[in-house]
Amino acid sequence: MAGLSTHILDTSIGKPAADVKIELFEADNKSAIVTCRTNADGRTDEPLIAPGNLRKGTFELHFHAGDYFTATNKDAPAVPFLDVVVIRFGIGHTDQHYHVPLLLSPFGYSTYRGS
Repeated sequence: MAGLSTHILDTSIGKPAADVKIELFEADNKSAIVTCRTNADGRTDEPLIAPGNLRKGTFELHFHAGDYFTATNKDAPAVPFLDVVVIRFGIGHTDQHYHVPLLLSPFGYSTYRGS
């Protein structure tokens, strides 16, 4: 079913990243469409955009990585290298599912279009 989802894996410990704040924006809009936190599995409890509500456009996911690493690592630097990770992506097909996972460490990240 068409919709939008995400999850976060903390690659520095090889586990899901729990309790990370995520915001979804339309690229040219300053107001968040969705604000949520990841669960113990590093996923959101609900899709970011539910099936049937997907629309074409450019979007941004803001992952609050700095807060996560500060909360989970007592040795984290006072000023994190990565603070808010922003991924800008496009949705061109409203009949497809879009999954935007984040593979995260304190000093780097990667993403891809998942399934």
